Amino acid sequence: MTIEIGSPAPDFTLKNQHGEDISLSSFRGESAVVLVFFPFAFSGICTGELCEIRDNLADLEGDAGGTTVLAVSCDHFFSNRAFAERDGYTFSILSDFWPHGDVSRAYGTFNEGAGAPDRGTYVIDREGVVRWKIENGIPDARSLQEYRAALADLA
Repeated sequence: MTIEIGSPAPDFTLKNQHGEDISLSSFRGESAVVLVFFPFAFSGICTGELCEIRDNLADLEGDAGGTTVLAVSCDHFFSNRAFAERDGYTFSILSDFWPHGDVSRAYGTFNEGAGAPDRGTYVIDREGVVRWKIENGIPDARSLQEYRAALADLA
């Protein structure tokens, strides 16, 4: 079951690469969220996508900090820490490690055969409602331009 545009985003609390608990609901009323599920830390397409986000983070988050980027994989937070440190990711990389894939399943993006999420991205407004989404398979990279267009529509 996938999440529909206009529906409330399922809340969650996951550990980021520093072992800190991050809850989606903590952003309500404060900022929109770009929630980016990716299959595997250190893999080629994932690295390319997250480096593109890193290189354009100011554009995505806006000058006033109106948007927060959260990336999610089923890798352990220690793996995510090494991945973030290697490539200089300053946004939170969240671990959906245990219970394995629960948040990915809640968003309908968990790939049972791979044991990891497909490439799902969800733009969630300040009220916690999904306003845009793209759901690609593991081998299919996403376009940063589509995120920008979706965020411009929120403004």
